[in-house]
Amino acid sequence: MATVEKENPAKKAAAPSVSQINAEYVTQLANKYWAPHAKNKLPFDPKVMEDIYEKEILSSKFAIRKIMLLEFSQYLENYLWVNYTPEVSSNAFLMSISCIVNEKFRENVPAWEVFKKAPSHFPFFFKCVMEAVLAGDEADLTLKEQTVLLVFLDHCFNSLEVDLIREEVQQLISLPMWMCLLPSRLQQELKKVPKLQKFWNLIKKKFDKMDAEASEQARKERTFLSSLIKKFLGVLASIPPSGPACMDRVHYCERFIELMIDLEALLPTRRWFNTVLDNSHLLVSCHLSSLIHREKEGHLFCQLLDMLKFYTGFEINDQTGNALTEKEMTTLHYDRITSLQRAAFAHFPELQDFALSSVAAVDTRESLTKHFGHLSPNSLHRVASYLCLLPELPEGEETTYEKEVLLELLVSRHERRISQIEQLNLMPLYPTEKIIWDENIVPTEYYSGEGCLALPKLNLQFLTLHDYLLRNFNLFRLESTYEIRQDIEDVVWRMKPWQSEYGGVVFGGWARMAQTITSFSIVEVAKPKIGESWPARVRADVTINLNVQDHIKNEWEGLRKHDVCFLITVRPNLPYGTRFDRRQPFMEQTGLVYVRGCEVQGMLDDKGRVIEEGPDPKPKLRGDARTFRVWLDPNQYQQDMTSNIQNGTEDPYETFNIIMRRKPKENNFKAVLETIRHLMNTECVVPDWLHDIILGYGDPGSAHYSKMPNQISTLDFNDTFLSLDHLRSCFPGYIIKVTEENPELQVFPFRITFPVVNNADKGKKRTADGEMEVKEDKTLIVEPYVTPNRGPYPYNQPKRNTIQFTPTQIEAIRAGMQPGLTMVVGPPGTGKTDVAVQIISNLYHNFPEQRTLIVTHSNQALNQLFEKIMALDIDERHLLRLGHGEEELETEKDFSRYGRVNYVLARRLELLREVGRLQESLDVPGDVSYTCETAGHFYLYQVISRWEEYLSKVRPKQGKNVEVQAIAAHFPFHKYFANAPQPVFKGRSYEEDMDIAEGCYRHIKKIFTQLEEFRAFELLRSGLDRSKYLLVKEAKIIAMTCTHAALKRHDLVELGFKYDNILMEEAAQILEIETFIPLLLQNPADGYSRLKRWIMIGDHHQLPPVIKNMAFQKYSNMEQSLFTRFVRLGVPTIDLDAQGRARSSLCNLYNWRYKHLGNLPHVQQLPEFQVPNPGLTFDFQLINVEDFNGVGESEPNPYFYQNLAEAEYSVALYMYMRLLGYPADRISILTTYNGQKHLIRDVINQRCAGNPFFSQPNKVTTVDRFQGQQNDYIILSLVRTKAVGHLRDVRRLVVAMSRARLGLYIFARVSLFQNCFELTPAFNQLTARPLQLHIRPREYYSQEQPRDASGQPDQIIKNMPEMANLVYNIYMHMIQTSEKYRQKQQQSMALPPQASKTEKEPSTQEQQEETPMEQDIPMKQDTPMKQDTPMKQETPMEQETPMKQETPEGEMISEPQSEETGEMKENEETADHAKMPEHPGRDSDSDGEENGEEEDL
Repeated sequence: MATVEKENPAKKAAAPSVSQINAEYVTQLANKYWAPHAKNKLPFDPKVMEDIYEKEILSSKFAIRKIMLLEFSQYLENYLWVNYTPEVSSNAFLMSISCIVNEKFRENVPAWEVFKKAPSHFPFFFKCVMEAVLAGDEADLTLKEQTVLLVFLDHCFNSLEVDLIREEVQQLISLPMWMCLLPSRLQQELKKVPKLQKFWNLIKKKFDKMDAEASEQARKERTFLSSLIKKFLGVLASIPPSGPACMDRVHYCERFIELMIDLEALLPTRRWFNTVLDNSHLLVSCHLSSLIHREKEGHLFCQLLDMLKFYTGFEINDQTGNALTEKEMTTLHYDRITSLQRAAFAHFPELQDFALSSVAAVDTRESLTKHFGHLSPNSLHRVASYLCLLPELPEGEETTYEKEVLLELLVSRHERRISQIEQLNLMPLYPTEKIIWDENIVPTEYYSGEGCLALPKLNLQFLTLHDYLLRNFNLFRLESTYEIRQDIEDVVWRMKPWQSEYGGVVFGGWARMAQTITSFSIVEVAKPKIGESWPARVRADVTINLNVQDHIKNEWEGLRKHDVCFLITVRPNLPYGTRFDRRQPFMEQTGLVYVRGCEVQGMLDDKGRVIEEGPDPKPKLRGDARTFRVWLDPNQYQQDMTSNIQNGTEDPYETFNIIMRRKPKENNFKAVLETIRHLMNTECVVPDWLHDIILGYGDPGSAHYSKMPNQISTLDFNDTFLSLDHLRSCFPGYIIKVTEENPELQVFPFRITFPVVNNADKGKKRTADGEMEVKEDKTLIVEPYVTPNRGPYPYNQPKRNTIQFTPTQIEAIRAGMQPGLTMVVGPPGTGKTDVAVQIISNLYHNFPEQRTLIVTHSNQALNQLFEKIMALDIDERHLLRLGHGEEELETEKDFSRYGRVNYVLARRLELLREVGRLQESLDVPGDVSYTCETAGHFYLYQVISRWEEYLSKVRPKQGKNVEVQAIAAHFPFHKYFANAPQPVFKGRSYEEDMDIAEGCYRHIKKIFTQLEEFRAFELLRSGLDRSKYLLVKEAKIIAMTCTHAALKRHDLVELGFKYDNILMEEAAQILEIETFIPLLLQNPADGYSRLKRWIMIGDHHQLPPVIKNMAFQKYSNMEQSLFTRFVRLGVPTIDLDAQGRARSSLCNLYNWRYKHLGNLPHVQQLPEFQVPNPGLTFDFQLINVEDFNGVGESEPNPYFYQNLAEAEYSVALYMYMRLLGYPADRISILTTYNGQKHLIRDVINQRCAGNPFFSQPNKVTTVDRFQGQQNDYIILSLVRTKAVGHLRDVRRLVVAMSRARLGLYIFARVSLFQNCFELTPAFNQLTARPLQLHIRPREYYSQEQPRDASGQPDQIIKNMPEMANLVYNIYMHMIQTSEKYRQKQQQSMALPPQASKTEKEPSTQEQQEETPMEQDIPMKQDTPMKQDTPMKQETPMEQETPMKQETPEGEMISEPQSEETGEMKENEETADHAKMPEHPGRDSDSDGEENGEEEDL
């Protein structure tokens, strides 16, 4: 928090307001030369560009604010690149383009689009950048400018998926770059891989044939990186060991190392470069440089250098890209040492001792230094040149290298390294206070994106699975540490720890999520396992006193097994009652000393035993003291104890005084980290067909079903198609052959046989492109078949799909049924869930022996899926839902493990009763329906024999027909089926009756097959065993969230959980690692994964996973989901292309972001999409909101943005809609910032709460939170007036625009948003309509008819106070009319019957007479009677319209009246137009999001 505050002033400068933008020199130029909306632009003038670069960029030292303005004004798109040609190219031109591209990367907006549109001059531009970055000072470029170019190059190397960039970069990193190696080293490397020598000879031949100019260019490209390294070493050497350091040089060095790390961490760039880097001895030079010894300036450089060292020695074969095992790494190490020993023995007699020692004795840093340290520099140089590390030392010459360089060169090359996995296993998984508050590891402040960080990046490709998991492990760990820090700080601030008079601790506050510890003791330290040095487990008991409100007490008692808590020690120095200042450093004020994590095993009962989880009710405990048994981290415990014994430090476990719990949703980090670590320790087997795609190599389409060797030709589509015509329309371009001639029998279900192209035909001729000539067969063979009769009862009829799928949806369903990887991109409202459910159903019917795992991001999505699955023909006993979200399922059925066990037990009793009924009907004596076993015997001996006997009677013998009546006459189960709809047999034809008889038998047979399956439940007695059996054997469709999969992987694998297919919903919202873990929830069978299908459904154009820390989100690209990465890699996707959610006009606001997103027919046809929104002229409108009282956006806390004018305007529109009769649950108010959400909630509470006219809208929340939901009418507030902020992320815009079905009303500062390049496609449509709210107050919600064009004119609302006034007047008018109406009702009830009749007539006249009087009310309003009618039709608004109320409910009416006086007072202020009602929520919001956090709990 503290650092955020410090950063704030600097950050303020980085967000220019609209007025500043307009006043800026840049903007004036933009309006003349390149602004998109400028008329009569002036022609390009290089002088202007030079001028801007000198004055705006260089002189401001590359100030972010200036570059932001330039980038935002579309300087690159409309001025720089369109006018770039080799003739006008200059340093200023290069620098300007590079600056803007870097700025685009910093802001996370697409950077290469403009170059792709006009690529012709890019190669020349890139060569100029290369020359400039090498020439540096000679080209009159300062180090700061060269650093900008380095960053630009780094972005190029990280954008290899862009063809334009790859073509340029490829030249710099391919095999020919080995011409920079020492000749001896080159020969040594070429010998290692025989093929290389051949390639090298070809390269040399080509090079020799080139003319002078081409060979010079080729030489420049090939030596570029090694020249750059030499240049860097010069800069590094110029930094002095002490005294003032030039920070520009330090930043240059940091950025350079970042570039090296990025080159080493990608296989395509690393393959040949790693050898060149090794040959340049860069690491040795850095290691001995003076920068590394400078405590302050060199800190980040050291961390980056460690990362580079890690990647240069990574366990991978550079040429083949195969991961090296532990054994291979050891062999390599031994080979190196033994070859050195041989060399020493043969050529260097002074190293005799070294040559004859064992490897283990000489491979540590100490012993190597001891053996080589006494040699002279010349001898060391000779050893190094013998190893091809340095050029030969000519006879009689002295070496030019320092002795320490030579020594370090040999030692660092031959010392033993700890393997990566060992280091990982020794690491404690919980963060401690040392890591949590270390700024370098977990950056706090708003990360501006300027500097570089020592963090791993998630780009497109990874070296090996180990590298993939490790990068994700580190980032996941740090991201969760950041969240833990926020929670600890919040809790400890709330607890207010002060020093008591006696030196102890006294807590002045309380926190819901923390309790003070009354006693803590370690109860067990188990012996280490064999081969390990840390205890097997450490357990402790923590006692707390729960003297709190019941609901909080229940939360503490509800802590589950494996929940993570934190034990905290505070020793405050501040005396009782001191105020805490959240802006000052946290640890010093609160006196926080230790933080240790622990994992709950359970609560102890009164006998001191752990209360186990399960279906049994928990025992009630007396008193308030509760003791929890917890597991501590053994690695951490061992480290603490070792340091306690060796260094005499304090034992932290004696000191804890606070225990903190966290929200279960955010508290899964330990289990996920444990899972990743466990995966890295096992041979994790990813299916072969996925391995390369996950790492980002090879053909991205190789896992598509069309390229899979095990493609299935005939598939049963069951109820996917509603008719043959539907089927024909879904396969345009195919010839459809139906096997059944009779049109009456051409009904679903259908089996379809597809033409399968066999990839094995290698012998065919290839065309010029090297492609195989394959004539694709376009014929489908469709076979309608009849589903076997399931029995005579109505419930035997299968449930059917009723959705008419579109051709693209059918393609997605077909792909999902085939083996391989299927990626479905589902824009908003395109039926993603329906497609998912149909795929699941089809897999279930086609492959009854296979099991499908469903994974989603949120419980809500899982529940929606489940509700739809239950509407299809899937046997309930095969469904299972894991995790803790099943409570919210909107059905009476419980799909959790214990719910399913209870269902099976209840079903068993039901079926046994049926068996009893069958036994009675057959007059069989004895008790056969006692258990599943006895029922099985009964079936075998009594039922089957009767059925076989019956068949022998009714099956036609040769040449003899059987009478239709015989079927019914001989049927043995008449009595049993007496309760089915009669008559069971129709007696119309032999075939029909025989089908019915077989159906009846199937019904009986199914009873016994189910009982056979349930028999295990009789043998397994405990609920736990039964639920495990259900999971491993019985369930066919298992659903869980990705978080649950990560948490429970260990348990699932141990149980022997198996599955064949995975379907992931919301895949673009799941973190990369949480998407990967579900692939590995089972042990491989015989070294192979049994996974056959992986279906991912998501939308990468909507918001990515939530990453709270900006540094990880932006710098490390942690927000990139696996789905998005696959799309970027070019994995084939199926894009659903018809939406059925919103009006087509609303769909146009976001459909430009998708390939071909159209509308389903019903969006044009249904009346609700036809009629306009009553009372509002437009179905969507962007309403401009200017400053109110001189204030636009405000920021009471850092990044807690609010805008009072927009909040009041949004709520006024909501109130207006409610007064016209719109139901409250059909309106949601969204905003893009948390601060505004709280402000709007406050305004709603002030204006609407408790008033039945208005009540609360369906939701008031942020756009991000509302993803995946929808509503009819959305009111959206964009808040910002100074800078666009995070709405520049187009994905957020798409989500915001696509939530509304019928009406979208946006409040924003138009001048700011319409200039934003990324948002133009949407804002061009929005700004084409008037920017002031147009309304028609005489219309009412229940109007269904289209609007009359010649009707009343629109009323235009100029600003927010006018709208507030209008709403107030309508409201007062309604109250008065309803009051009059009520009085008349009372009078008419009080009069005698005759009189009431006569009274009625004048009443209508009175109504007419009243009209003129009402016209005087400032707002023209319809007569109340007219308005009364629509209100009465209103169903969702019961009791909200006073019109309908009976007289006795007087208090109902009096409530609005009491509100009236308040509204009156407010109106006096509103009418004034100077001052709005005092904003109610300012005080409560001023201390940050605390109140909101409680609200969101």
